[in-house]
Formats: sequence, C-alpha cells, structure tokens
Amino acid sequence: MTTVDPKPKRLISGPGMLLVWFYGVMVVGAVSRSAYQIATEFDRAPLAYSLSAVAGVVYGFITYSLVRGGERARRAAQVCCAAELAGVLIVGTWTLVEPSAFPDATVWSDYGMGYVFIPVLLPLSALYWLRRGRTVTP
Repeated sequence: MTTVDPKPKRLISGPGMLLVWFYGVMVVGAVSRSAYQIATEFDRAPLAYSLSAVAGVVYGFITYSLVRGGERARRAAQVCCAAELAGVLIVGTWTLVEPSAFPDATVWSDYGMGYVFIPVLLPLSALYWLRRGRTVTP
C-alpha cells in the first residue's frame, strides 16, 4: 500500500516557479481584459466576457494554490487545472464550430490563439508538474 508523504516537494520550486509566473500573467491579462469589457461593452458579447472573467478567477485560484503549497493545495490545483483544460477545449471547439455564439473572443477562444496558445499549454504543463510533484512513499 502506498501513502502520500505529508511533506511533498514545494510546488513552486524549479519549473513550478515558471508556472506561477505564467499563471500570474494570465490572471492580470484575463481579469483586466474582462473587467474592462464587462464595464464598457457587456451587451456586445456577455458570454465571451463572462467566460474571460471565469478564466481569470480560475487562473487566480491556481496561482494561489501553487504558492500556498501542501498536499491539499496540490490536489485543489489539479482539479482546477483539469477544469481549466476542459474549459479551454470546450470553448475552443465551440468557437470553431459556432463562431456566431462569440461576437468577441474569450481567453479560451480558438484554444487560446489570441494568447499564443498559452491557455491550452499551461494546464497541460501544470497537470504534469503537479502529478510529478506528488511524493509517494512505500
């Protein structure tokens, strides 16, 4: 039987620090963009702007979890990264299949093409890092 070590590796050591930096940048980008769009032109594309705001909140929670560290934070970050990846794939596909549903782009539109595909690569990288960061003892 295997148990999880109560003192896992720090989540922000090595490549984890790069993940925190990228997620931090995405928080600022998604939250500031959606706040401006919601405040000035919400009636133009409410779904798109709301999804961008949700993305910003998810990025913020993941950033906080990575910085906080510990096993519970690692698991919470894994769940959020999986939800983020699902969101990117669903919204990305939706924007390609039915572009008229999104009169303006979201952070996750076209799989994050407007953000150099970082929204689809980031959760994949984070999930790998978080899985790798789990310490299992025999």
